[in-house]
Amino acid sequence: MLPNNLFQEIPSLSGDTVAKLAFCVLIVAVIWLIRQLLLKIVMGHTEDIRSRYLWQKNSNYIAFIIGIALIAAIWSQAADNIATFIALVSAGIAIALRDVLANAAGWLFIIWFRPLVVGDRIQIGAHSGDVVDISLFHINLMEIGNWVNSDQSTGRIINIPNSLIFTETLANYSKGFQYIWNEIPVLLTFESDWKKAKALLNDIAVNNSEHLSKDAERHILEASSRYLIFYSKLTPIVYTSVEDSGVLLTIRYLCEPRKRRGSVETIWENILTSFAEHDDIDFAYPTRRFFNNQDEGKAGMQDS
Repeated sequence: MLPNNLFQEIPSLSGDTVAKLAFCVLIVAVIWLIRQLLLKIVMGHTEDIRSRYLWQKNSNYIAFIIGIALIAAIWSQAADNIATFIALVSAGIAIALRDVLANAAGWLFIIWFRPLVVGDRIQIGAHSGDVVDISLFHINLMEIGNWVNSDQSTGRIINIPNSLIFTETLANYSKGFQYIWNEIPVLLTFESDWKKAKALLNDIAVNNSEHLSKDAERHILEASSRYLIFYSKLTPIVYTSVEDSGVLLTIRYLCEPRKRRGSVETIWENILTSFAEHDDIDFAYPTRRFFNNQDEGKAGMQDS
């Protein structure tokens, strides 16, 4: 239990301390006014969204640092007068603002080590999106996925506490290797000429993504100084497997994270156009079939 005379021991504010408080308020007001005037001038002379955003964020950081430095200089000589008061309330503040302090620590970690920057596409925990802002307490994401397919934007802004950088797994689409592998499964009937279909799919994949392979090699070389990234094959490839209802040909190719849906659309349109020209290639789909080995089986089996 706290003693009754606890607050009586707190020193009263002297005239010098009041003057310093007033001077600190004046400093904050002047810095805020200067920043607002500077931003008004900059916003009036540039329409580039990224430049406006950088001016907004960087000026805020600079103003904060200058303000802290000036206020610290003012109170450096008055530290003895407020030491007792700070000692009494610091523990309570630390407990009450635990989450706030954790978010601020996360912000410092992000700014210093840069695991993500504005413009990156990331997944942190269960949330995915494009980083549109990094504030002192939150990472703001333009959400992707959820009810929208192929990593397209939902239009929602998600505020992620900075403290999650310490507790959740972070996946960055834009760090190091700046491409992702995408796969398109194409299911054919057993009666289709799957070898011809595989050759057609390979040509389609190469025509739509071969140019990315050379860029990917360059990015891997640049990232090799920081990450152990190794791929033996960066060109598109078509894999063959068998499912219950047909032969599955899977196209695997590189694409840019934000262009995955567009690349899938282009490749599928090419597939539909190409397969329509060949009568011996058909897509498989759920059907009910009666099979007579004497009529449809291999010649050797028909004679037995």
